[in-house]
Amino acid sequence: QVQPVESGGGLVQAGGSLRLSCAASGSVFSRNAMGWYRQAPGKQRDLVARISGGGRTDYADPVKGRFTISRDSAKNTMYLQMNSLKPEDTAVYYCNTDPPIWLWGQGTQVTVSS
Repeated sequence: QVQPVESGGGLVQAGGSLRLSCAASGSVFSRNAMGWYRQAPGKQRDLVARISGGGRTDYADPVKGRFTISRDSAKNTMYLQMNSLKPEDTAVYYCNTDPPIWLWGQGTQVTVSS
């Protein structure tokens, strides 16, 4: 079973940027549709960005135009570039396939202060 490792979160002021990374063992990124998910306190975990096996990207409306998902299959790593961050982006961010079939990792906390 694959369990990814997320990193790159932190505390940032509104308007700032962060780049999240997702690493997983094995050549799993090139053949799966992948996604970044987030879960705010008291809320369900939602898919916010997705990249298909062919490289097509899709974004949830709240992050469209601000977040960019990318993948480096040679490094078995996926990224989420987050710009123009807002307090409502505060959440724990996770990566997984889409739909999710891997074990969930620990996630990485993103906190955006106003």
